[in-house]
Amino acid sequence: MSLLGIHLTFLIGPTVPVPAPPLLTEALQRVRVTHSGNAPSVFQITFQSGRGGLLDMLDYLLLSNPLLRPFNRLIVIVTFNAMPRVLMDGIITNMELPTSNQPGASSLTITGDDLTYMMDREERSSEYPAQSDDLIAIGLIGRYAPFGLIPEVVSPPLVDPPSPSERVPTQQDTDLAYLNKLAQRHGYVFYVTPGPMPGTSTAYWGPPIRSTLPQHALSVNMGSATNVDSINFRYNALEPAIVTGQVQDRDTNQTMPVQTFASTRFPLASQPALMVHQPNIRRKQFRETGRTIQEAQDHAQGETDASTDRVVQVTGSLDATRYGDLLQPRGVVGVRGAGYSYNGSYYVDSVTHVISKGEYKQEFTLSREGIGSTTPLVIP
Repeated sequence: MSLLGIHLTFLIGPTVPVPAPPLLTEALQRVRVTHSGNAPSVFQITFQSGRGGLLDMLDYLLLSNPLLRPFNRLIVIVTFNAMPRVLMDGIITNMELPTSNQPGASSLTITGDDLTYMMDREERSSEYPAQSDDLIAIGLIGRYAPFGLIPEVVSPPLVDPPSPSERVPTQQDTDLAYLNKLAQRHGYVFYVTPGPMPGTSTAYWGPPIRSTLPQHALSVNMGSATNVDSINFRYNALEPAIVTGQVQDRDTNQTMPVQTFASTRFPLASQPALMVHQPNIRRKQFRETGRTIQEAQDHAQGETDASTDRVVQVTGSLDATRYGDLLQPRGVVGVRGAGYSYNGSYYVDSVTHVISKGEYKQEFTLSREGIGSTTPLVIP
């Protein structure tokens, strides 16, 4: 389907997805895909569905189509500025049929999750002797290589495989839940990004990526250069927290202090709330046991880092054709025209693509650790 020079391609099927037939592409009304930096991506696709011919006498034609059955795989590719990009690679999990007495007003909506769904179907009881968290993550992701998942794992600052005589890491969750649990220990995130090729996805386990080159800037209050439809800034000084306490080092059996002071994330703001409001910052107690002092400090630092990520949150929407590109989540984008406090670089937390005939909108959420730009000029 082509809209405003934008071409959509669907691949769908029970095992190996194949190009969608004209029956589906011609009935397409709207595509909604949400990518988040700390949650599975989801999709919702709406088709026009009516009953007006011999083939519809027993049931809605689309509803009886085997390609739209739950647990089929769906790949959505959008070609924008002559560049194809995999927008979604996921599994259909739900169907909804709102009917209407008005001719042509009925629709069929399918929804689903990205390939992390496959990692969340079965709870396991597994042990990983002498394996560090990053090695466990690589192994868990490797189980899903048949679905095209490619692991991208960033090792924590401290890699200390536990001795089997002291401790054996144990999983009592689904693979997805355990990967998220391991990530949270270090202030990391886990998500799956579709592409770059259809049928492949990158499974990322590591810190939020905040040091990449910024995307095309979001411009506000800049006359003809403005490229956002709406934008709102919110500052929450209650978000950041430092961690303090003590731990009995399992190697030396000595009680050692645990303390964090600042975030170790790549800085995006010149005035981080954790430093500006230091006397009033929340203090959390470190309560883990059975750790070395290095492990305890690493886990405490991860908790502090994660608490600073969303001090400033920005929500808004844009028209992709006016923006001239597709805003990508899990990276960095510049904002200009909002004044010194809110200009500068932000981490792109989530992006929702809303595509319908004659329209391509994107809703976005950005975040960073405080106010003030770290650069005097935001590159357009």
